[in-house]
Amino acid sequence: MDYNLAALKLFSGELKDARPSTSSSSPASIIYGILFQRAWQGVLVSGSDEGRFLLDDGSGVVELLFSAESQPQQWKMGMYVMVVGPYVAAQSNDISTIKVHKIVDLSEQPDREAMWNLEVIEAHKLFYLTSPE
Repeated sequence: MDYNLAALKLFSGELKDARPSTSSSSPASIIYGILFQRAWQGVLVSGSDEGRFLLDDGSGVVELLFSAESQPQQWKMGMYVMVVGPYVAAQSNDISTIKVHKIVDLSEQPDREAMWNLEVIEAHKLFYLTSPE
């Protein structure tokens, strides 16, 4: 993991436009001209009893991959969470995944979804879609 690379705030649907990068020594992707490995997601968790969790923020779905130490029993379907972790592009018809590095339950925060949408929009305006001067 190269922590010098960006951790982007994106809507799930945008991740489908990320492309693998060949210019980095470690696995990375590129979107909006920005090289990144990790993605932030603030989304509603849906999942199954088999331990497969899907995040759906209304723009797309991303699967979460938990490591053995990050898969406590407290993560339940319907929780609103913030997730940060390495992004893994979809293979063929599969969905993209995020390997969970950090997950935080934001279910008790009343304005969580509106704030996430505003944070992503602000990141776009300030960093992703600005033209070089």
